[in-house]
Amino acid sequence: MMKQQYLATSPAGVGVYLAQELLSFGAEDVVERPVGVSFTGSLALAYRVCLWSRLANRVILQLGTFAVHSTDDIYEAVNGLDWGAHIRESGSLMVDFSGRSEAIRNAQFGAQKVKDAIVDRYRQAGRSRPSVDLREPDVRVTAKLAKGQLTIGIDLSGDSLHQRGYRLDGGLAPLKENIAAAALWAADWPARSRRGEALIDPMCGSATLLLEGALMALNRAPGLLRQRFGFEGWLGHDEVQWRAVRAEAVEQSTQVATTDVEIRGYDADISAVRRAQDNIVRLGLERSVRIRCKSLSGLTRPTHRDTVNGLLVMNPPWGERMGDASSLRHLYHSIGEVISREFAGWSAAVLTSDVTLGKAIGLRAHKRHRFQNGRLELHCLQFSLTTDNELRALREPPAELAKGGKAAPAALSEGAQGVANRIRKNLRHLKSWRQREEVTCYRVYDADIPEYAVAIDIYEEKIHIAEYAAPQDIPEEKAARRLEEVLDAVQVVFNIADRHDIALKQRRRQRGAEQYQRSKQEHTKMIVHESPVKALVNLKDYLDTGLFLDHRPLRGWLRSEAKGSHFLNLFSYTGVATLHAALGGATTSTSVDASSTYLQWFNENLALNGLSERQHRGVRADVRQWLSEDRRHYDLIMVDPPSFSNSSGLPDFDVQADHAELLALAMERLSANGTLYFSTNHRRFKLDEAIATRWEVSDVTSASIPQDFARNRRIHACFRLTHT
Repeated sequence: MMKQQYLATSPAGVGVYLAQELLSFGAEDVVERPVGVSFTGSLALAYRVCLWSRLANRVILQLGTFAVHSTDDIYEAVNGLDWGAHIRESGSLMVDFSGRSEAIRNAQFGAQKVKDAIVDRYRQAGRSRPSVDLREPDVRVTAKLAKGQLTIGIDLSGDSLHQRGYRLDGGLAPLKENIAAAALWAADWPARSRRGEALIDPMCGSATLLLEGALMALNRAPGLLRQRFGFEGWLGHDEVQWRAVRAEAVEQSTQVATTDVEIRGYDADISAVRRAQDNIVRLGLERSVRIRCKSLSGLTRPTHRDTVNGLLVMNPPWGERMGDASSLRHLYHSIGEVISREFAGWSAAVLTSDVTLGKAIGLRAHKRHRFQNGRLELHCLQFSLTTDNELRALREPPAELAKGGKAAPAALSEGAQGVANRIRKNLRHLKSWRQREEVTCYRVYDADIPEYAVAIDIYEEKIHIAEYAAPQDIPEEKAARRLEEVLDAVQVVFNIADRHDIALKQRRRQRGAEQYQRSKQEHTKMIVHESPVKALVNLKDYLDTGLFLDHRPLRGWLRSEAKGSHFLNLFSYTGVATLHAALGGATTSTSVDASSTYLQWFNENLALNGLSERQHRGVRADVRQWLSEDRRHYDLIMVDPPSFSNSSGLPDFDVQADHAELLALAMERLSANGTLYFSTNHRRFKLDEAIATRWEVSDVTSASIPQDFARNRRIHACFRLTHT
């Protein structure tokens, strides 16, 4: 068989194990690269890697690498390839472009140049050109630009290989299947399972670690449940060879239906247990993997059979995703206490994104590995639970009050008491609504007493206060004293011992970006819930937190209307509206924003909700320019521009002056039966009268104002637009 060059991509940190796996498959010329592992072999080997690899993301057939210095070079290199050997005339393609140069500043432009070169190859030969399909193309073309070298390939995998097909809901912070497999590989689980050692996960969640461990122990191909691979629409595909490779794997899976290895999982959350059991059933592993609802404190070594040796593996809550730092440190120390007491002689592997929490376990890790789980870096800490690895006591960090924090006052001033009374009144008023709607993030005070001009927002267990600019005739000393009284009131109402626990945005007498006082950035995000969405917020480092609370109803509308749609989010910010649309069933989404910071934040939000960046893409661009160049149509569009913008390198924007042009561009991209929502927080905004003459316009502002903002009906304006 003819041998060809391939690249198996993988998450950072996994390459060393992927190289070992490829060698076990019979790959040759195996070389670890920054983005994965290159190898040579037959097409049958490539099929085997697609079906059997537990560690790879993608398998790419390398078509060639070219030195390029301009867009013309890129065009000529791609156009010179024989695309008729790969894509049928009636077929479809998409281009996955990565990398930058002086000539190529963004991936979308690079993908466009590659696509043009491919389709022109057909036109030049007098043949019909393939179409572009961004959802389910026949062939995915990869183009990677780095250091003046363009590498072109065919993606044989389709969707990422980590998507096995057995997990429909990954829970709160999904662990990618190939990261779970890499952690098990690093802990030498394949060899341990052959020796008959047990595998136990005491905090199993959706059971990803256990299921990947069971597939290893059974020597079962992880890709058997996948419905489609990328090579199936490729002209070079050999169906006979593929059927032979798959038939061999199917036969292997039927021969070994169970294993004598003890594989058990536990979780205190019954809903997590049910998700795990569903995943087990989808894989047909009911006889091999057993899950029970049990808390960590009740964990003991199984006694029904001899389990002298085994591996404990777990991905406990970490970082800001599940709770405050203090409670998490105690949780991790409890892990150390239980496993050292109940599982002497065993080994343990713990995954966490926070190494300080790993230290809180209290045991000495003898090996450490780092993996990239989406946008999050995970540390895999390995422990030998031997007698010489003694549990260390948990050391408490210095109390915040020792750093200068201010305790709550014993008595409130008259002004502070008035603020406290108003907050309590608002809390009572909102209580039944919050419980009915399951609202956990809301506004509890919005300058209700004009002299105390602040907005107070609750983000689950945290308090955020933003000070409004005081009038020029108010002395700074008086404004400062009133802010102190607000803080006193908040501490008393919410029983906050230390003022450091309150996130405060304080105004100065400056304009623009310096309006808010800012301390050293802490780069700390926490997870909040807006059912069914999980979103990261940052209460301290930025002017806004990452979640506009007043848009809660609008995001609900988007979720309810998104099923089966192509969604477009313009001025997408951290992409929470996109999360709602995606979890509401949007087929694809595109989120456009000029800020790389917010797009990174958006990608983290995608990962948190178990959503694919390939299906829900973020685009860094000026919205108006991007709209003028984009040619796709969308069924549901959200437009939420800033009131004013004068960002460096971008055209100035004034929502009152520029909204008519902006909406005209956006409506060109709206499908015939689609819906566009336009929102602005400009307090004196007036919709251009000409807009209502071109499209159907409904003012939905009143319905879009949530109950916690009902005291301030001018918080935003919102309109619904459709084609006439």
